[in-house]
Amino acid sequence: MDRRLRRVTSTGRVRWIRTEELTAAELAAVRALLLAAFGPDDYAETDWTNALGGTHFLVNEDSAVVAHASVVERELRIGERPGVTVLRTGYVEAVATAPERQGRGLGTIVMEAATDHIRERYELGALDTSSHHFYERLGWQRWRGQLFVRTQDGEQRTPEEEGYVLVLRTPTSPLLDLDAPMSCDWRPGDVW
Repeated sequence: MDRRLRRVTSTGRVRWIRTEELTAAELAAVRALLLAAFGPDDYAETDWTNALGGTHFLVNEDSAVVAHASVVERELRIGERPGVTVLRTGYVEAVATAPERQGRGLGTIVMEAATDHIRERYELGALDTSSHHFYERLGWQRWRGQLFVRTQDGEQRTPEEEGYVLVLRTPTSPLLDLDAPMSCDWRPGDVW
């Protein structure tokens, strides 16, 4: 079986594909889905660019993209100096289901595929959400420690994000203290 067809669903298959392999039409379809799911006022240009450069998980129905999630690689650091642990992290972005298809399990299907991908390839998974229950039932855990972003001027605390970041342990994760401080690399838009 083609490894890029990860799960058979009642509506077809979850397909995974790298950003650079998506056609212009597929990229436009994913972006249209995200705008329909979140609305143009809640989905900024930086949200879109932060979802690119990794692996996308797609469910298509009748050639339309109806569910999506992406995983991009980021570097998270846990703990305080001198004992900081640096982890290659699969960071989840742009999880969405077409509004008319919501409630049918399609979001769960793409997130199960993304979660499997992270467990196979990364030391840690992470995401930022206010929908804790959706992810916690898939094995994600809430990070309880303080959060920071690394900038050219040093680490800056991001208290507004605390309580919203979830992590996923993988077979290669070190022992994690969920109450320790954690920092992410800076990027435009939402840093977490």
